[in-house]
Amino acid sequence: MKKEEVYGAIWNSLLRLFGEYGASQTDLRLIEYDSENKRAVLRCSHEALPLVKASIPCVTRIDGRPAAIHIQLVSGTLKSLKRK
Repeated sequence: MKKEEVYGAIWNSLLRLFGEYGASQTDLRLIEYDSENKRAVLRCSHEALPLVKASIPCVTRIDGRPAAIHIQLVSGTLKSLKRK
């Protein structure tokens, strides 16, 4: 899986659930993606965290293949996230 596919699946889920305006308020960014361990680090606005958290479990397919995304950690800063 490529990082663009993962980001696209999450972005499309945001669009379906909250529309263009809601998705644009999230300021969603894919910071890092490790395809070997299948882990991604996403960045979003702290005010939009509930929207992003709601949209991630709604991803059921990535690039036409069945998929499930689970949130493991949430942190206020990238620095503290990398320490965890």
